[in-house]
Amino acid sequence: MLGLKKADLRLFLIVVGLVVFAPFLLNPFPESVGMAQFNAGYPDLMQKLVIFGIFAVGYNILFGLTGYLSFGHAAFLGVGSYSGVWMMKLLTMNVIPALIVSVIAAGLFSLLIGYVSLRRTGIYFSILTLAFAQMCYSLAYSVLTPITGGETGLTLSLSDPRILGAAQAADGNIPAAHIFGLGMGESAELVLGDWSFTFNVGYYLSGIVMLVAFYLAIRLFRSPFGLMLRAIKSNQTRMSYTGLNPRPYALAAFVISGMYAGLAGGLMVAMDPLAGAERMLWTASGEVVLMTILGGAGTLIGPILGAGVIVYLESIISTINSSVLHGWFNALPDWLENTLVNIMYPFVGSGWHLTLGLVFMLVVIFLPGGIVEGGKRIAGVFKRNRAEPSGDIKKSAEPGE
Repeated sequence: MLGLKKADLRLFLIVVGLVVFAPFLLNPFPESVGMAQFNAGYPDLMQKLVIFGIFAVGYNILFGLTGYLSFGHAAFLGVGSYSGVWMMKLLTMNVIPALIVSVIAAGLFSLLIGYVSLRRTGIYFSILTLAFAQMCYSLAYSVLTPITGGETGLTLSLSDPRILGAAQAADGNIPAAHIFGLGMGESAELVLGDWSFTFNVGYYLSGIVMLVAFYLAIRLFRSPFGLMLRAIKSNQTRMSYTGLNPRPYALAAFVISGMYAGLAGGLMVAMDPLAGAERMLWTASGEVVLMTILGGAGTLIGPILGAGVIVYLESIISTINSSVLHGWFNALPDWLENTLVNIMYPFVGSGWHLTLGLVFMLVVIFLPGGIVEGGKRIAGVFKRNRAEPSGDIKKSAEPGE
């Protein structure tokens, strides 16, 4: 089915289920309880989860398969964002052309950067990509201000010479991004008792795009091309001795990965038509590296899981302040309440990076293969527990044979 093997099809269907039922899965607690603080089923966060999932899946094609560690992928995210906004300013507020142009622009730009950077390997390649990304950030922030908007970013305005569609809506405001008339911000709510579930157009568009991107990644992983990329990671020198030139394959992987980043950037502006130079910062490139390693580099679903963990920590843990902590422990004696708040406070709010650092450290030390390895270990324990009874029966039967 869909040209996938049984295991891959099962994994794909799991991701489909996660995307479709995310509004329910991310809102496990009723709004009337304190634990609702950890609910994540609101549109902005769900959109961010799937968009960064696309970014991480694309990065995994380069890093997970070929072993090339790029610190400059944020440049392609930024190029995709700027291209998407310009399409909305000049052509139409329909997000489809914006997404297409974002992918093409990021692909062409990554072809240029990859052609130069892949002349080196190892740390030298990483430094080259980082240098290019920082140069792009500097250009976008200052030199190319007429194109990028500089430090204020590139936004839509009422004076945009849009070819298809009006420059302003009936109420006098800037038209909203849409897909064939269906606005990205439109939502429907389902209220069940104390639970409230939101179904947002923008989220489900992003989710469909992510499913397509994930499906293509699976096909690439299982293709002969994916096998060649694994050979590059395994032993590039030995591959060269066979008469095969690894550079074209590595460059193709770099471009495909850059196109995924451009697609993520295009989706960002489809949800919120704004592009800023900060998306090209090295920290954005570092985040996608963390996502891939945290989830499991070289695995299929790992980058999506890693992206989910980091985006969740950033969006939920960072909103917890001292008042929330005091609310959690107010039933305890004052001295114990204050002690617990003082212990936990450095790890929440603006200190959420400390929590992320601890999680990352624990995963790298105890689960070098990322979250996916942890899942495999748990599954292995259950398989052994199921296999043990049958093994005992077999042993007891042996003497009578």
